[in-house]
Amino acid sequence: MIKIPVLGFHTQDFPPIEHALDDPNGLLAAGGDLEPETLLKAYSQGIFPWYEDGQPILWWSPSPRAVIFPRHLHVSRSLRKELKQGRYRVTMDTAFERVIRNCSLPRSYAAGTWITEEMIQAYVRMHLLGYAHSVETWLDDKLVGGAYGIALGKLFFGESMFSKETNASKVAFVHLVKQLEDWGFPLIDCQVGNDHLASLGSTDIERPIFKKYLADCIPDINTLRQQLPQKWELAWQYCPL
Repeated sequence: MIKIPVLGFHTQDFPPIEHALDDPNGLLAAGGDLEPETLLKAYSQGIFPWYEDGQPILWWSPSPRAVIFPRHLHVSRSLRKELKQGRYRVTMDTAFERVIRNCSLPRSYAAGTWITEEMIQAYVRMHLLGYAHSVETWLDDKLVGGAYGIALGKLFFGESMFSKETNASKVAFVHLVKQLEDWGFPLIDCQVGNDHLASLGSTDIERPIFKKYLADCIPDINTLRQQLPQKWELAWQYCPL
């Protein structure tokens, strides 16, 4: 039987991430809540929630950690061609809830979704507070792709993306990465690697290295609490590849 700490409501005292299990990789704790204060404490320590309907909230901090260094972003020849064609229009923070709800829809390769209604409401609150952001891809006036995540200090924690047209999510992601690079973000946390992320240039780093980025790039929790809501906008019309 797997034994992990169980958190109470309104308790943000997470165990040290070194206590996370090796199998399943990164499982750290259960319970707690998805209030903004809890999510701020979790992400600032390299912890994120991931669970399915019918489960308690589960908190994770896997090692190694999949990340993308903006300068190492890989743009394939076909994706580069797509970007140069300018078929899609890309925006930021204009349709956050629509993006996360599209990300929550069932996928052909998965039996369920971990983005529950509880999760949607929690991240919409984080968006209204200025911590969660989205990037959207449009074909004419139709939302066809996008991605969302949490930004704390100079780190971005990617959560999920969706696509309804060829390369629509990748176009959104490339714009996001290039914009974050312009803003001085040293890496994008991708949590756990997969083939899709690998095709964009993700790499794995060990927990001590990831912890150093957390310490160097995220201000203290009191400073985070004082952050004013901020709407993100792209600084350029065409992606500067």
